[in-house]
Amino acid sequence: MADETRIRMITGGPILVEGPVEITLDDGRVIRSDRFMVALCACKRSRTYPICDTSHRPKHRRGES
Repeated sequence: MADETRIRMITGGPILVEGPVEITLDDGRVIRSDRFMVALCACKRSRTYPICDTSHRPKHRRGES
């Protein structure tokens, strides 16, 4: 099955989809990506939703441990 699409769920992180992908949004807009791996936002904090921008990661200031 060479044409299988692999999807990987990351706990607390994005959903990784092997690309290229075409994503149809609720409003009918289509987002296309020809990257080999596309990270989809699962937390809805991304400024580039539905594409993940790592907003789910905790923010640490310099000097904090």
